[in-house]
Amino acid sequence: MSKTPDAPRAPEGKPPVVTPVRVVIALCLVAPFVAMLWVGSYAKVDPTFIGIPFFYWYQMLWVLVSTALTMTAYVLWNRDQRVRKAQDGGASA
Repeated sequence: MSKTPDAPRAPEGKPPVVTPVRVVIALCLVAPFVAMLWVGSYAKVDPTFIGIPFFYWYQMLWVLVSTALTMTAYVLWNRDQRVRKAQDGGASA
């Protein structure tokens, strides 16, 4: 007789909380996907930038913007986690 592993359990502690900071983090991470999946907004040639059609330079610009937004989300997430741990530590002490 083989035993099946137990179903994953929810972690003990507080459930996830939606805060304004976490909404900003989500927007930072979702914005590049929306911008790149909405092809109709950038599927054109004009305006060109140093001879490069809009279609190409717009996508390359989003590489830089996505990097900045991901970095921002990372910093905000770390700050949010530090604040949450400090609040939890203060409540239990």
